[in-house]
Amino acid sequence: MTDMLARFTVSGGFMGRYDRLVNDVVIPYQERMLSDEIEGAEKSHAFDNFRLAAQVIQTGKCDSEFHGMVFQDSDVAKWIEAAAYALLKHPDPLLEGRCDAIIALIERAQHADGYLNTYFTVKDPPNRWTNLHEAHELYCAGHMIEAAVAYYECTGKTKLLEVGRRLADHIYRRFVEERAPGYPGHPEIELALMRLYRATDNENYKQLAQHFLNVRGVDSDYYVRERALHPWTVWGNDCHEKIYMQNHAPVREQTEALGHAVRAVYLYTGMADVAAETNDQSLIDACKTLWNNITQRRMYVTGGIGSAYEGERFTKDYHLPNDTAYSETCASIALVFFARQMLALEASGEYADVMERALYNCVLAGMELDGARFFYVNPLEVIPSIAGEAVSMRHALPLRPKWFACACCPPNVARLLASIGRYAWGMEQDVVYSHLFMSGSLNLADTAGGTIHVETEYPYGNQVTYRFEPQQSTMALTLGIRLPGWSQATVIKRNDQAVEYAQQNGYAMIPGPFAAEDKVTVTFDMGVCRIFPSAQISANSGRVAFMRGPLVYCAEGVDNGGDVLGLRVQKDAVPETERIDELNGIVRMKIAGCRMQSGDILYSPERPKAEPCTLTLIPYYAWGNRGLNQMRVWIPEMG
Repeated sequence: MTDMLARFTVSGGFMGRYDRLVNDVVIPYQERMLSDEIEGAEKSHAFDNFRLAAQVIQTGKCDSEFHGMVFQDSDVAKWIEAAAYALLKHPDPLLEGRCDAIIALIERAQHADGYLNTYFTVKDPPNRWTNLHEAHELYCAGHMIEAAVAYYECTGKTKLLEVGRRLADHIYRRFVEERAPGYPGHPEIELALMRLYRATDNENYKQLAQHFLNVRGVDSDYYVRERALHPWTVWGNDCHEKIYMQNHAPVREQTEALGHAVRAVYLYTGMADVAAETNDQSLIDACKTLWNNITQRRMYVTGGIGSAYEGERFTKDYHLPNDTAYSETCASIALVFFARQMLALEASGEYADVMERALYNCVLAGMELDGARFFYVNPLEVIPSIAGEAVSMRHALPLRPKWFACACCPPNVARLLASIGRYAWGMEQDVVYSHLFMSGSLNLADTAGGTIHVETEYPYGNQVTYRFEPQQSTMALTLGIRLPGWSQATVIKRNDQAVEYAQQNGYAMIPGPFAAEDKVTVTFDMGVCRIFPSAQISANSGRVAFMRGPLVYCAEGVDNGGDVLGLRVQKDAVPETERIDELNGIVRMKIAGCRMQSGDILYSPERPKAEPCTLTLIPYYAWGNRGLNQMRVWIPEMG
């Protein structure tokens, strides 16, 4: 699958706003946050940790102490990656100069042997590589390598790439040439090494990625022996809990999504990446099995994954509680990554459907509409007097904070949205796949001899128009347009005439060639759809959710008299929709229902009274932008 990042430029429309927001607000805000310049927010110390590490490398001592999480370096790496993507589409000499200065600092913090990690350089030099279980060295290395590849590909500059190569070479020597035992406690480096391999054509990096996958879980007692040999911990995690660490079995034998959700899905993404590169059928089969378990048993309707606060983890099939849901923003981002890699294995609409669901709902909900506040956790039901307050629900905050002590999610959102072209399009031979629908231009000058321009008001508007700009007379390609599973009747026209097309794995295949006067218009059915849960999801018995297009809707207290718990929706009521300016322009939904009045008695023999009312629903991604509010996605039905 050809990487479409450099080819696609977002312009206008819904995602165009996010492109501008990330470039103009999010990246500068996060830079200030990493520099500890935002008042009233959790201090990061992330840039300063690299300054201290550089002092240690130069003088053997430093003027302060390491601050933050053991994986604090990864926040800097993800921010650089996001900035690189922004620079590709929005050249900014001042931002590039600041990135170069930070990269020079990172280079000075690297040891002569290639090792790079500020926690161990500043705080605990003797213990490097002695706690793979908890210490996140390989995780941080993976993110730095991803940043290095991104900055090289987007700016052409090689300084950070050379840092990443020296770091990867150091890890290769240790784990392949010197045969040190072990594998990442937090997977991530696997997919990073594949990016480095493609950027440099160095087979060692692919071999190292394969090595970490091949040895994982074969020696399932590795972390136990590591702890016995080096009895120090970061958090005191149980080294015997193999399922949590995804090392209970070799990766090709794993059949359920288990343990820490982000770690798991980063692992599966790396597996799918290696499988696509090597055509390893056993890895392909394992990836499909794990994908099916997630999307058919363990995924929220919003595309959120990881249902338990305890360990940020997957639990059991159909265990999808709403108010205590963890549904970490990073986990949905990981699901987007996994979906993209599954599309590299097979262009199938089911992968793109899930990618879209996670992106437009859980991922976007993870950031306030102003780009300056963020959710780590994305519950599907919030009662402010309980959420964030009760002992079992302190994780489920009712308002987005400015930052976190563990700040993995904000820069992850930034790097995903800044690189959205990579997920919107795919290409295999002469077929160009339109996976996600957003306004912009796709440059295919070197392959199909021209450019495709896309016009759409998606996800609120129901039409997408593709126009063609050939360099000569025509563009030779087949356009594969995803047929979303939520659209009950999709109409495709070519030059305003209905066109017959072959369906292939959920895509409409529109053959070329295409001339300058050609246009292809797709019209989706964006009628409101009621979503009914499996009867095995106990949290949602008798409830219904609503979708319009790719967007999941929710009831928020500010629109419904402050209280959403008493709301019931009429079983046969027909929703009405209207476009409004509020919340950056949304389609609001209204539907007939009632409010149950039960009084203040805890338990009563009297049936609650039902007062007719109209329920107002808004897209889930936009909730929590109007102050403290109740919120609910799944609403009880009544006849």
